[in-house]
Amino acid sequence: MDRAREILKKTFGYEQFRSHQADVIETLIGGGDCMTLMPTGGGKSLCYQIPALVRPGVGIVVSPLIALMQDQVDALIQLGVKAAYLNSTQDMAEQRAVQDQLLGGELDLLYIAPERLLSQRMLELLQSSDLALFAIDEAHCVSQWGHDFRPEYQQLSALADLFPHVPRIALTATADQRTQAEIIEQLRLSGAAKYIACFDRPNIRYTIAEGGANREQLWRFLEAEHPEDAGIIYCLSRKKVEETAAWLAKKGRVALPYHAGMDAATRRDYQARFLRENGLVMVATVAFGMGIDKPDVRFVAHLNLPKSIESYYQETGRAGRDGEPANSWMAYGLNDVITYQQWIEQSDASKLQKQVERQKLDALLSLCETTSCRRHSLLTYFGQEPTFDSWSASQSEKEKSTQSELKGELSAQGKSGCSNCDNCISPPETFDGLELAQKALSTAYRTGQRFGVSYLIKVLLGAEDERIIQNRHDQISTFGIGKGVSDKEWRGIFRQLIARGYLIADSEQFGGLRMSESCRPLLKGAEPFQLRQMKEAIKGNKSRRKGASGAKNKFAAVHQPLYDALIALRTKLAAEQKVAPYVICHNRTFEELVQLRPQSISQLYDISGLGESKVQRYGEALLQVIAENPVNEALQNTLSDTVNQSLRLYLDGHQPEAIAEIREIGISTVYGHFAEAIEAGLLDIQGLELIDDDAIHEIGRTFEEQNILETGQLKPSYEALEGRYSYGILKCVLAEKVLTA
Repeated sequence: MDRAREILKKTFGYEQFRSHQADVIETLIGGGDCMTLMPTGGGKSLCYQIPALVRPGVGIVVSPLIALMQDQVDALIQLGVKAAYLNSTQDMAEQRAVQDQLLGGELDLLYIAPERLLSQRMLELLQSSDLALFAIDEAHCVSQWGHDFRPEYQQLSALADLFPHVPRIALTATADQRTQAEIIEQLRLSGAAKYIACFDRPNIRYTIAEGGANREQLWRFLEAEHPEDAGIIYCLSRKKVEETAAWLAKKGRVALPYHAGMDAATRRDYQARFLRENGLVMVATVAFGMGIDKPDVRFVAHLNLPKSIESYYQETGRAGRDGEPANSWMAYGLNDVITYQQWIEQSDASKLQKQVERQKLDALLSLCETTSCRRHSLLTYFGQEPTFDSWSASQSEKEKSTQSELKGELSAQGKSGCSNCDNCISPPETFDGLELAQKALSTAYRTGQRFGVSYLIKVLLGAEDERIIQNRHDQISTFGIGKGVSDKEWRGIFRQLIARGYLIADSEQFGGLRMSESCRPLLKGAEPFQLRQMKEAIKGNKSRRKGASGAKNKFAAVHQPLYDALIALRTKLAAEQKVAPYVICHNRTFEELVQLRPQSISQLYDISGLGESKVQRYGEALLQVIAENPVNEALQNTLSDTVNQSLRLYLDGHQPEAIAEIREIGISTVYGHFAEAIEAGLLDIQGLELIDDDAIHEIGRTFEEQNILETGQLKPSYEALEGRYSYGILKCVLAEKVLTA
């Protein structure tokens, strides 16, 4: 393992392994097989990359997506690793060049799709090459019960016979116990070591909003939490993807659509833009996302219900890979439930497959309807016992710090749980809904169990509807008995009845609701029925939790100029090399550079994420940027950071109005910050040029006449001056008088 640790430091720039990385690497270096489950962002790639560099030969990485291949190869080349890929985007000459590298022993790692790997030509090439290992990434694709089944993955079992002495590793971030068992069986890994990390992603806040695919709800969420951040929005249909992207673009966001119906060139272009540009929102079907390594995705939103908890966990896991706070937001409504139930019933799948799909849907609906901790529900689904008072070995110090802050906030409010889901932060209220449930069920029964929700609600509300009259349902006993409840509330009640299995959407009756056997005790009042109180939609505001929106003002004002300059350097280098910015350096590396401010090449080696290759490539440029952005002595003071942020912008040449706009604060607040800086001797009223000398003297005389220096009350002077000068200006003049008194 000494060689592995040396590579970890010299090549990748990290001091220590995380979670089970060391155990997995040691197993592979020793020639053993293993199956590894780690959450997205947990460091799965290192588990096979380092053994491939230690062992003789080339590591073969099986990947289902072209995007993942190119992204990882770009990153490895930056690190000085000899990596390549083979896929359909290359012409014949490029493919032959890579094949020649493989046969010549010139590669450390080769990425390839499963269908190409198993071709006769490729197998012949591999049998003529020295192989270090096989890494089967996204191994959950092997499961026919999984959310991402790919038949070609099952054929990878042939590797055990064709290459019996080459170690194999299966990796995934998403697999329940059934899928784990199938990975082992299908890939013939029964004797493999098994390493499972904690699935918890404590930096992700889980929120499930009621009401279905409501764009205005989505917009309020974006405005309140992520007005400038990169994120992914998932929709169920291609049409909805196109419409939502266009709608967001009209609202002023940079948003692009992505779905399988688009031509390959456009998809590649849009994906490249998402990886390389800041603040871009990708609106997509589930065709987008697997293998996307962009670390600063700050949110993942679902405008429709995902297919399963596995899908939900994997898709939401694409947010916050950098360990910074991120959001998972989903709008969930009645139509989603009915649509998925109908799809299952109408599919050509076997009875067993339908049963599994119903179970997965039931588990997902349970997560949506739960009134307890959502993170607890997620982790127990994957067979893990949540322990929110302790830390997982897989969590980084950044993630631990994030969760500690969040727990502290909730503890101060007398709340407990995971501290970072909507139910723990704002526990939902419940009430006895037995009578309402009975009214809804009775109405479904008395109308013949063949009508949908909208019709049943009209009956309950006693609506004057032609169909109801024609069907003589205005004469049944439940007609009009629900008038005390709104249409929206009835929809919530029906949604919960369907989600809990009391009502079933009958595909043969075009979505008509029929009662299940389980509803009999409920109709008789033999069991309780607690309903979740509907929450009013929260209107957007600019109050965001710490770190929720990007890296704006991440540091104290004294350090922000250097951080901004490093980001600008990275953007320039990435554009020149046509790679994603994070391939050059991660934000965490810049954070250390800002805090430590190394002055020499040798000191750069102490920065996390800077291995030998990156120091050689970018060391001089990084040191130059650090030298050009020294600490501003004026900002090394005892004033608050928010005051110093305004002071920094002023020293950079911004006027008060511009500062207010940049910081999204009022102009009076900016003047208040100036006043504190004046009183601290860092600014003077004349130098600010807010008003001329005559005005300063006029205000000064008024202060003296009214003894303002003693009282500190500005209102009398404001009125005496007939409101010609704002309170902000008066504060600045008063600060000058206090300083010189």
